[in-house]
Amino acid sequence: MTKATKYIFIISLLALNCFTAAGQQEKKVNYQDQLWVSFNSSTRITDKWSIAADAHIRRTHFAADPSFYFLRVGGSYWFNDHFTGTAGYAHMWQANAVKEQFVYSNENRLYEQLQIINKWQRFGYTVRLRNEHRWQEKLVSGTKSGDIRYTDRVRLLAGVNYQIFKDPYLPKLMLADEVSFQFGKEVIYNTFDQNRFTIGITQKITDQLAFDLGYMLVYQQKYSGYQYDHNNTLRLFFYYTPDLRKKQASH
Repeated sequence: MTKATKYIFIISLLALNCFTAAGQQEKKVNYQDQLWVSFNSSTRITDKWSIAADAHIRRTHFAADPSFYFLRVGGSYWFNDHFTGTAGYAHMWQANAVKEQFVYSNENRLYEQLQIINKWQRFGYTVRLRNEHRWQEKLVSGTKSGDIRYTDRVRLLAGVNYQIFKDPYLPKLMLADEVSFQFGKEVIYNTFDQNRFTIGITQKITDQLAFDLGYMLVYQQKYSGYQYDHNNTLRLFFYYTPDLRKKQASH
């Protein structure tokens, strides 16, 4: 074997090693315990229009560290009493752990959704399709870079609850799953974004106020493609649905 052949052989091995390291990363899963609390409202203004607004706090290491803060607002059009279309704006403050402190990156969203909520015998069900346009602030080594990442995310949710007792003020069983996919120039390895599976109870407090309490498993793929978050989450969501329409006999 000549010197030139040896050099080519060595360079080929090094190149192959680098390619293998880059293309066959070992899957890494980050397990976390989280607490997620939110307040969600839908205020009926007229027979055709309502205002939707919600606020969320999610914390990591159960409640010790911040994960994100989130606000969303929108206007809803009622096609009928079970089918709505909503569009609006949302903002997220995402906490990023950097050297024992937290740096918050901003995310702006515009969103549109279609939602069906209905009942059948003792079952209540929800189907929601949401499209989100997201502008996310990038961090480089824990510092804001000034660059923005744009992605378009599609989310599909299906949920069902079952009324065990005849009294509507006693708890109902609740089960839901939501899967989301994202698209964009920088989405290379993780078109699949995340899946959220929830099981628990939903409880009516008054005709306008209710909550659900349960366990949510959030399984999310990161931008690297080989890193995942596995979040075991205690979820507590409140729902407020005031009706400001003038009382009519038909209602």
